[in-house]
Amino acid sequence: MLKRNKINCDVCVIGGGISGMCAAIRAARCGASVVLMHERPVLGGNASSEIRMWICGAHGESNRESGIIEEIALENMYYNPTKNYYIWDALLYDFVKREKNITLLLNCTCMDAKISTGDYGHGRNIKITEISGYQMTTQSYFDICAENYIDASGDSILAPLTGAEYMIGRESRDEFSEPTYVEKHDSLTMGMSCLVEGRETTKKVDFTPMPFATKLTGENFKHRRPNLYNSSENFWYLELGGNRDSIHDTEDVRDELVSLALGTWDYVKNSTEFKSDNFELEFLGFLPGKRESRRMLGEYVITANDILGNEKFHDTVAYGGWPIDDHYPDGFYHRGIPNTNIQPDAPYSIPYRALYSKNVSNLLFAGRNISMTHMAMSSVRVMATCALIGEAVGCAAYLCKKYGLTPHGVYLKKIDELQKTLMDADLFIPYKRREVSKLCASTPISGGDDSLKNGEDRVNKVYGNHPLGTDVINGQTLEYRFTAPVYIRSCHITFDSDLDRKTLNGDSCERTHSTRANILLDSPRLIMPKTLCKSFRLTALDSDGKETELLSSDNNLRRSYHIDIDMTVTALRLTPLENYGGTQSTKIFSFDFQD
Repeated sequence: MLKRNKINCDVCVIGGGISGMCAAIRAARCGASVVLMHERPVLGGNASSEIRMWICGAHGESNRESGIIEEIALENMYYNPTKNYYIWDALLYDFVKREKNITLLLNCTCMDAKISTGDYGHGRNIKITEISGYQMTTQSYFDICAENYIDASGDSILAPLTGAEYMIGRESRDEFSEPTYVEKHDSLTMGMSCLVEGRETTKKVDFTPMPFATKLTGENFKHRRPNLYNSSENFWYLELGGNRDSIHDTEDVRDELVSLALGTWDYVKNSTEFKSDNFELEFLGFLPGKRESRRMLGEYVITANDILGNEKFHDTVAYGGWPIDDHYPDGFYHRGIPNTNIQPDAPYSIPYRALYSKNVSNLLFAGRNISMTHMAMSSVRVMATCALIGEAVGCAAYLCKKYGLTPHGVYLKKIDELQKTLMDADLFIPYKRREVSKLCASTPISGGDDSLKNGEDRVNKVYGNHPLGTDVINGQTLEYRFTAPVYIRSCHITFDSDLDRKTLNGDSCERTHSTRANILLDSPRLIMPKTLCKSFRLTALDSDGKETELLSSDNNLRRSYHIDIDMTVTALRLTPLENYGGTQSTKIFSFDFQD
C-alpha cells in the first residue's frame, strides 16, 4: 500500500506552467492557502528548459504585460544576464517557493477527482470535493481538498475527471460567424513541437545523424527557411499532430517530432546551404510543446470576432494582443505557409466569464484552455497573455474564499473588487484606471504633478496622448503634506521599467524575450532597463513629526509596489535616488495612496 497524504487548502491549482504559477502566486499573495500540483520536475511549462519556447504576448506600443510576469522578467535580467535556461528554471522555482502560502508538489500528476452532484445554483450541478495526484519521486498519493480548483494543466485534465463541459477542435464558419475557412466542425487542432537549439563555437563541429532521423530536402523548407544567425529562429515550425488526437496520440507524435528535429539539424548542418559549420546541437526537446487540446466551456465563449472587433467587456480582467495565429493541422508537412497572421487592434479585452466553468460550481481555468473558440485560442494561447489570466483567476479564487462565494458569485457581486485588486497588483486592464481616494486627489503633491495620481500606470493609447508620470531629479522628494494627521491605509508606486524594452541590448527579439533560441558567440547580455529606479526611499512623518521609513531599496528589481501602511501621518514622501541608466532624473508613473 502506497502512502497517502491529505492536504486541505483554499485553492488547488493543477499545472505549473506560466499561467498556473501566476494563479498560485496571486492567490497566495492575496491571502489564500494554495496547493500547486505540477507533473514535471521544473516549472514554466512551455517556457521551461524542457521545451524552451520563449514567452510571447501582446504586440504594440506599451502593451507589454506587467504584474508577476514582469517581476519575473526583471529578476531574470538581474540574475540571468546570459539567458541560461537552468538559471531560468531556478528563478521560476524560487518565485513559487518564496511564497509562504503555497505548498508546491512537483513530479505530481493529477489522476483522479471526487465530485458531488446537486443543485449548486445558476445551472451548475457538479462540485469538486477532492482531487488526487501521484508523486513519482516519493511513490506517494496526495489527496487535495480545496474550496476552489484552478485547471491550468493545458489539456484540461479536470474535464474528463469531473464532467466539466469542454470544447475541442475547430468550429465551422456558421457556428460563430468567424472569418474561418473551416466549413464543417472537426476535431483537428494545431500541432505540437519538439524544438532544437544550436550553439556557435570557435571551431568546426561535425554532425552525423542517427539512422532514425527524418531525411529532409530543400523542398521541405520551401516556406520555412532556417537561419541560425537570426535571433528569432526557434524552429517553431517543427510541428506535428494537429491532424491526430492532440492528447492520446502525444507519445507517437513525440517519436516523429524527435526524428523530425534531428533530421532538421542534419539538413541545417550537412546540406551546405547554411553557415553552420561551427554550430553544435545545444538542445533537443523530448517533451512536446503543445498548442491546443481541450478548451473548457465557461459562462462566455470568446470568439475571433470579439478579438478583431476589440469588444469591450464590463468584466474585463485581462487582455491580449497576439495575432490570430492559426497553424494548419498538418504542421510541418502542410504545403504552403504554415500559419495565418491576422493582427488585432491590441490591447483587446478578455472577460472574467470565460475563466470559470459553466456546469462545475467551484472550477476556474487559466491558460490556453479557457472558454474560447479555436480561432480565438490561436491568439489568446500565448504565455504572457495566459500569465494575466492566471493572476485574474488566482485573485478571483481568493475572493471566493474571502466572501464565501462561487466563481460565478464573484462575477455577480464582486467584479469591481476583482478588477480593483488586479490593478492594485500592477495588472493593466484596458480602458480602466485605478481609483485613488478623494483625499489623495485633493491633496497637492510637491515635486510632481497630478499625473502621479490619475490611476494610469503606463503610457498606452487607451488613455490618450496626454503626458503621464513625472521625471523626478534623483534626490528630490515627492511629498503629500496634510494640514492635520490623517490615516493612510495603503500606498501605490509605479516606476518605469521600459515596457517597450528600448534601453536593453540587442535587436528587438533579444530585447523583448527573457530566453533565447540559438546561442551565438556575440549574443548580447541582458541588462536592467535603464529607466528603472534602482534606489529609493518611502517615508512618512507621524503625528509627532518623527520620520519613519516604510519601504526602501538600494537594488530595486520591481516596477510596482502596493503596500499596506496602516498608520496616521502628517506627510508621505517618496525619494528616488538612482536609476539603472545613471541619468539625473527617474521617471515615476504613479505615487498615490488610499485612506
